[in-house]
Parts: sequence; C-alpha cells; structure tokens
Amino acid sequence: MADLRDFHTRNPLLDAGDPESFRHRLLDYFERTYDLFERLFDSFASDDTFYVQPEPLRHPHIFYFGHTGTFYINKLNVAGLIDFRIHPEYESMFAIGVDEMSWDDLNGAHYDWPSVREVRDYRIRAREVVRDVIRRLPITLPVKWTDPAWAVLMGIEHERIHLETSSVLIRQTKLKYLQDTGTPIHDFWRRCPEAGPAPANGLLPVPRGRVHLGKPRDHNLYGWDNEYGRHEADIDPFQASRFLVSNGEFLAFVEAGGYREPRWWTGEGRRWLDWRKPEHPIFWRRQPDGGWRYRALLEELDMPWDWPVDVNWLEAKAFCNWKAAATGLSIRLPTEDEWVRLLDHSGLEDEPYWGAAGTAPGNLNLEYWASSCPVDRFAFRDGFCDVVGNVWQWTETPIAGFEGFQVHPWYDDFSTPTFDDKHNLIKGGSWISTGNEANRHSRYAFRRHFFQHAGFRYVAAGPSPYAARVERSTENLYETDQQLAQYCEFHYGPEYLGVANFPKTCAGLCLRYMEGRPKKRALDIGCATGRSAFELARGFEFVHGVDFTARFIRLALALKEKGELAWEIATEGELSEGHGLRLADLGLAEAARRVEFWQGDAANLKPQFSGYDLIFAGNLIDRMVSPRAFLSQAHERLNAGGLLILTSPYTWLDDFTNREEWLGGFARDGRPVSSLDGLHAVLDKHFRLLDARDVPFVLRETARKFQHTLAQMTVWEKR
Repeated sequence: MADLRDFHTRNPLLDAGDPESFRHRLLDYFERTYDLFERLFDSFASDDTFYVQPEPLRHPHIFYFGHTGTFYINKLNVAGLIDFRIHPEYESMFAIGVDEMSWDDLNGAHYDWPSVREVRDYRIRAREVVRDVIRRLPITLPVKWTDPAWAVLMGIEHERIHLETSSVLIRQTKLKYLQDTGTPIHDFWRRCPEAGPAPANGLLPVPRGRVHLGKPRDHNLYGWDNEYGRHEADIDPFQASRFLVSNGEFLAFVEAGGYREPRWWTGEGRRWLDWRKPEHPIFWRRQPDGGWRYRALLEELDMPWDWPVDVNWLEAKAFCNWKAAATGLSIRLPTEDEWVRLLDHSGLEDEPYWGAAGTAPGNLNLEYWASSCPVDRFAFRDGFCDVVGNVWQWTETPIAGFEGFQVHPWYDDFSTPTFDDKHNLIKGGSWISTGNEANRHSRYAFRRHFFQHAGFRYVAAGPSPYAARVERSTENLYETDQQLAQYCEFHYGPEYLGVANFPKTCAGLCLRYMEGRPKKRALDIGCATGRSAFELARGFEFVHGVDFTARFIRLALALKEKGELAWEIATEGELSEGHGLRLADLGLAEAARRVEFWQGDAANLKPQFSGYDLIFAGNLIDRMVSPRAFLSQAHERLNAGGLLILTSPYTWLDDFTNREEWLGGFARDGRPVSSLDGLHAVLDKHFRLLDARDVPFVLRETARKFQHTLAQMTVWEKR
C-alpha cells in the first residue's frame, strides 16, 4: 500500500512554468486528490458501512462518496467544458444535501441509494471524463477564475473539502463498521504516537496592528469566492492563549458541570443541550471506572490530554463564558481579524512559501500524522503554538463577504447561503486540511452546532462585536419553528379580522393585471411556502417559485408532492393548536402540477430563471440585503411587455438591509424620499408604472395577537 506521504500535494501555482507544465501539475493534483479521497473509504469493513448514518443530521456515507464525482461533472457542464452527462439521476441525487440539516429541522426523506459498485463505476467514468478535459484544456498562464482550468481546480478543491468532512463522519462511525487495528489501512492513516499531560495554558500579549484581509484577484493560488475583496481594520492590543485548549484544560469545564449549567451557554447552545443532551465532547469516551478514552480517526486510545479538544462553537463559547467568570477576565473566542493579527504577529509566510525545507509549519496537509498532536509540538514566535494546524480554530465572526465580494458564476451558492449569521468562521486548518484549506486566505464556516476537526484558543479582549448578531440569528424570521408555522398560517390558514388571504389576493390581482397579455411563464420570487405560486398557476402555463430559505422550499415541495400540510400554531403561552389543509380543498391540486420550486437568491438568480411574462415579488424587497441588485436586473428576465409586480410594507430595518441600501424611508437634502421614489429611480429606465394600490394583510402570532399591515402593490410594465 502506498504511504500517506505520497499524497502530500500543494496547491499548483497559477503562474509558474509554461502551459504544458501546468497541465501536468494539474493532472497530477487531480489524480492524487481522487485517489486520496477514495483511500479514506478503504477503511470500511464492508459495503454495509456506506449506508450507515453516523450523524443523524447528515446523509449516510454513500452520499458523500458519490457527491464529489458528480460535482466534477456538474461543474464541467456549467463551465461549458462538456455538453453531456454520465448519469443524470446520480448527478441530481448526489448534488444537493451536503450541508447538514439544522438540528431542529430533521429530514426524514427516504433515499433509494444505489449500490457501492454502481457508485464506484460512476466514479471511474467521471475520472476518465476529467482526465480527458485536463488533457485538452486550453491553458493560458496565469490561470484566472474565468479560465477553463478554474473549473477543474474547483472540483479538486471541493473534493479536498470533503476529504476532511468525511473523515469527521468516519470518526463518528462505530468501530465495528471499520477495519480492525493492525490492518494496512491503519498504517496508511497513521496517528501521532506522542501524548502526555496537558501543558499549563496562559495568556500572551499580541501588540496593536492593522490587518489586511482579502485575497488579491491576481493571487497565484486558487481561491473560493468569499476570499476575494477587501477588508482592513486596526486591532487594539489583546491577549491570546499560548496553546489551543487541550483535552486536559477542557476537562476542568466538564468536571465543573459545565454541560449541566445553562448560564454558560448561549440561547442557541441551551436549545442544543436540550436536544442532544451531551455530557462531554463528542470524541471523548467515558469509561466505567471514571477514566476517559479518545476516538481518533480509526481507533480509540487512552485520552491524550495534551492534544487539542474537538468541540463545536457552542461548546467553545460556553467554555469561554465559564473561564471568564472563573478568572474575572473578558475571555472569549477571537474574531477573524484578531486571528489574522495573531497570524501576522507569528511571522508565518503563506503556503507555498514555507521555507526551503518545504514542510508545513504546523500539523497541516497530512504531512505529519492523520490525527491531532500535542498542543505544544509546533511553536511560533513569542511562545505561541499551533497558530495554524492541528485543529481548526472557532472564531466569534459569522461569515460574510468582504467589500467587493462577487459570487463565482459556476458555483453561485458556495458562500451566499452561509451569509445568514448562523455560520461562524473557522481558521487555521487541521491535520487533514490540504490544498486551499491550508493557506492564509481560506475562509470556511460551519453552523455552530457542527462537528469538525475544530477546537479553539481564547483571547482576553473587549466584548465580542458579533454577540448581538449571533444571538439574533437564532431568532431569524425564516428559521424558527414558530415563524415557519406563522407563514403556513399566513399562506394557508383562515382569514382573520375580515382581511382576505394575502398571497391569494396578490395572485388574483396579478392575473387581473395580466388580462389580455401572454401568460406562459411566471416567476414568484420570495415565494415562501408557495401559496401565491400555486394561485398564479391557475392562470399561467408554468410557474417558478423561488425562495432563498431552504426550509420554505422543502415545505412547498412537500405540499406539492403530498397534497397536504399540517402545522402547529401558537394560541397562548406554551399552548398551540393543530391546523392543516389539502391542496384539493383549495382547488389547487391541478394548478400545483404546473409549479416548480427552487432555492435561489433573488439578487443572484441563475440564468435559467428568465423568459417570464410576469415576475411577482411579494413583500420581498425590504427583507433583502440588496434590493437594487434584484430590481436592476429584473428587466433582463422579463419578456417584452412583461409585468413586474411588487408588494412591500416598506418596513426597512438594518437587521435585513443596511441603511445605505434602503430604497426610501429617509430624508435627503432635507426632503423626504419615499420607497416609491426609490423604485422609480431604479426602475424607470426599463419600466413604466401602471398602477399603485394598497393591499392589507394580517399575520397571526397567537390566538389574540395579530399584526395588521398595509403593503403597497406597484405594477411595472417593461418598456
């Protein structure tokens, strides 16, 4: 069996050598990546392991085994490098569902997974396609993100991400499903043999400095879209822990009853505790005699107290809150800016400039072991250890794009679905972080309850600048069960206070305005749970319902497929009552067949969403990050003479839309600017206003509390 060191590959430089030498490096990078990913699954004891679901919120292993192969084919099609598919069913089945479901949003859908042999055969065919593409690619150096070679690099780096995430799932898989210790695969995925008592941790100073984030567009390494742009900040001096928090240091929190004390946990953390009921970190194993063991990739071993603890963000944050109370210091996780300041202070040069020796400066890139190692093994300037490597480091910062952020046209949903304040950045890489993951500019983020090879270091600094955003995100209008039920009630419940159903009324008005016009295709953007899309299909040959929120789309799809829907709506306090409906009872069963639902960003829709006679955006624009981005492109998606119909109560809030993006509701030069004024400013070039009217709606919160609101409907005809 080949040695793990045979797979130590670095990012290919995008500007080095000549086109043919780059082609050779690209092919080698692809082959090693493909082989290494498959070698991970060689650890399975039998094919049965592929269908084990070690994490209840994620798919079984077979999904991820098939996913990376189909990703290459899907992206090569999007980039126009091939014009065929190998297996359309697989390229749909294995394409969606990578990001785990929220822990309060379990998915019980059944999948008829293919056999392991069939998926292996698919991967063989996909490999040949990618090889052929690489061999015939037109290559110009330096390679840029619109060049054909970028699509191949995108597939390779994507597979390296899943090398890491699948290894986490394997750590969560029971040992009985894996090959026994002593088999060759254990020699290949060898763990660190060093372990001992945990070193005493302490705080060291990090001086004041200015940080510069954002990868330049002409950088000579591949990057994901969220890495580009520009961000600068002046960082006040702070203190940071010398070491990552070790298993030994975290033990004090466990023994102090940290998992049983709600006051250390955020609101989201308390709900996670109630749901999962953890008593210690996920990779710890409590023994009958009170001792502890540790789950590594393919085996359990005596607890390595000096290795970094593996926890999710919620656990890391609770530890910091506990330690702050114990020490009287303002202990918290570092922000992304502070982590970069520490990195700069360490004097570390970026990969691939790691020195003449050519070895990683920390436990990175599988260059040392297939496991963590002692937290004092890799030292940097001024006594700091593991500034990079060993395990990822959680930060206070929810991921967002830098100034100048642009989505990549071939992968427009890589980053934007995570810009929801529910995904926090991890920095520094882990022992299995390879390729793009192992460099300075990488920006990966996961849900806060997500398990990764991730730990943390703490800092003593001022209050977290993100605390309010993080806490508010757990009460997001579009994610809590209560609010989802409210939208079910809003779309499909009875009328309240004598006000007609709003989505039905809006769709009826749309159809009235469309009288005498073509009614072939309509787009309901911001469709939520789908009522207006279904109602539009009474008069249109075909309707697309699109919403940014996956839960809304899944609910609308389920209603279309099953024909019925049930939900619990609050009455008072903790009491609720069940409501439900059947599409047939609403007279919508036939119309529903003409509706397709998709997840999408209104400000960044894929090209396929075009050629419409009507675009309806109900109560959307004042809940968008950038309503102008959507409105300024709307004419491109409408046929000549088509209608754009908007409704909005114009309740502009910084929680959803930064003030500079508001269309109206403010004064300029001493004169009021209404939202209708703002709409004219954006739309008049391509549209003329046909009508404006108010449409009332009522949202039920409880049996005795309602919101009564007026939305303005404006009707715009494309010139």
